[in-house]
Amino acid sequence: MNTSPSEHLAGHAAAQQPPSPAAANADKGLWLQHTSPAERRTLTAAFAGYAVDGFDYMIYTFLIPTLIAAWSMSKAQAGYIATGALLTSAVGGWLAGVLADRHGRVRVLQWTVLWFAAFTFLSGFTTSPEQLFFTRAMQGFGMGGEWAVGSVLIAETIAARHRGRAVGLVQSSWAVGWAASALAFWGMYSVLPPETAWKVLFWIGILPALLTLYVRRNVKEPAVYVAAQARLRETGQKSNFLRIFHPSLLRTTVLASLLAAGMQGAYYSVTTWLPTFLKTERHLSVLGTSTYLLVLIGGSFAGYLTSAWLSDAIGRRRCFMLFAAMGIVLVLSYTQIPVTDSLMLLLGFPLGFFLSGIFSGMGAFLSELFPSDVRGSGQGFTYNFGRAIGAACPALIGELSSSYPLGQTIGWVGAACYAVVIVAALVLPETRGRELSADADAAP
Repeated sequence: MNTSPSEHLAGHAAAQQPPSPAAANADKGLWLQHTSPAERRTLTAAFAGYAVDGFDYMIYTFLIPTLIAAWSMSKAQAGYIATGALLTSAVGGWLAGVLADRHGRVRVLQWTVLWFAAFTFLSGFTTSPEQLFFTRAMQGFGMGGEWAVGSVLIAETIAARHRGRAVGLVQSSWAVGWAASALAFWGMYSVLPPETAWKVLFWIGILPALLTLYVRRNVKEPAVYVAAQARLRETGQKSNFLRIFHPSLLRTTVLASLLAAGMQGAYYSVTTWLPTFLKTERHLSVLGTSTYLLVLIGGSFAGYLTSAWLSDAIGRRRCFMLFAAMGIVLVLSYTQIPVTDSLMLLLGFPLGFFLSGIFSGMGAFLSELFPSDVRGSGQGFTYNFGRAIGAACPALIGELSSSYPLGQTIGWVGAACYAVVIVAALVLPETRGRELSADADAAP
């Protein structure tokens, strides 16, 4: 039976009332058992979407040494290809956020998945750096859009007391996609010659398109979004994405963009160039590189889940600052200090833990900073403007590595980015536990 937007919102509000003491105690460890079937279906869709997003992006980082050898391209060119995808993902994330505010979270999520899957597949047919730059840049539009829409969808669907953990759980799926790309890289290079293996790894990127069938059948629009759209129709108003630059929201937009820029600049500095660093400066084989990266990825997965819990337990800002400070220590230790291969292997786990875990609270935090009518636009812009700024880091490292050791430049750039995170987190408001309202005027 169909229900009105007000009934949807009433049910959503009831679900977000403070739990009983018994339920609160149970939530601490088994919160997923206290979600509804609709919430779990939405979690499944967003988790899978971000995992394949991670696979399709990270697979390129494994292929850089092969493509450098095959096409005689420079490290700078390889960096520009990575940066190109990140820049377009920044644009795609903002556009997808705007479209999601107007056409719905679920519909736009499907569009983004189809888009990035198609262009990852086409990357396997490229024959030059210029062609690959184009297909990866086009793929970036969908990659950025998927995260922007998926994280808003989860934030609006899940109760406030679970929101940090839920969005963090979805964020952890990037490590799953990353691990899948590492295993696929090792598997394909074990049975196929490099000149064929890299193409096959791009071709299998078409498989995520099947996810749209699940989304279409099982995921519904959040009640708070349905109610917000009904209110806009009743008043004759339209969502205006430029409202995120209104004086009431401008400070939040700028600071959130800087926070996102620091996080992503550090992350992409390390993850884009780490396979090349391990092979060219540490002289590891394909198998050795995969082993080191799997330890790093294992740390990433643990970091996502731990940080997701911490962001609800101690607050978003404190969690960001803690992980950024530890990130500075670890990225410098991993790249600057001469250590044995065994110690580097051990350091990979905590490096991945803090490098990736810092993102767990980000989707919930951004959703809580912006009102409903521009939530997709605000989150899409700030996260992806930050991605655009952070996207310059792989290219910057590629340029600097012609004059300085690659490991040294990775460490310098990564540490500087984490310092930006700490400064931005210090001045942004804490939002833990904030209820999401359908009121277009509800601003922080």
